[in-house]
Amino acid sequence: MLDAFASLDDLVACPQCDTLHAAQDLPDGARAYCQRCGIVLMTSQPAAMARILSLALTAFVMMIAAVSFPFLTLDAGGLQNATSVIDAVLAFNDGLAIPLAVAVAFFIMVIPLIRLVALIYALGPLVRDQAPRAGARKAFGLAERLRPWSMAEIFIVGVTVALIKVAGLAAVTVGPAFWAFAGVVIITVLKDQLICRYSIWEALEHPNS
Repeated sequence: MLDAFASLDDLVACPQCDTLHAAQDLPDGARAYCQRCGIVLMTSQPAAMARILSLALTAFVMMIAAVSFPFLTLDAGGLQNATSVIDAVLAFNDGLAIPLAVAVAFFIMVIPLIRLVALIYALGPLVRDQAPRAGARKAFGLAERLRPWSMAEIFIVGVTVALIKVAGLAAVTVGPAFWAFAGVVIITVLKDQLICRYSIWEALEHPNS
């Protein structure tokens, strides 16, 4: 509940409905919910940052694999064609479709990678109980701002739908990049569920508290 005498620094705004709450220390494993909409506001999980960092590192490695290995192979009428994610982007590199190629590359590759790197940069020292790096707050803020624009999951859903339609016309073999991309999507969901933004901001602003 909001304390009328609480300092502005001790107030937490719900990201869903903007209701203000007074921040309180939580016991380990506890969660605080918004009184109006019920969304999780704060969590107290001492090992959460280490898990978030581990998942971010795993997603980064899998994203590199996803853009490096074959994504799928089509076999129709004796003709076989293997395609990677980069090949899918370059398919739009003619004329007026070039902006589309740039947008696809940014939304499914560049932005997810930038977000992962920013998160790793910001949380790395905190996991080792060290002072935050210079610019760690800006890095975490960048990762949060890019969150709505990271669309790897949209890409994998669209590809899955397309594969269902193409399966009747050609033999489709999914490559390691497909499974890597699927893994990135699952890991990203798990990682975002663990992130307590209030706790991370507090750790970045008051590393010795």
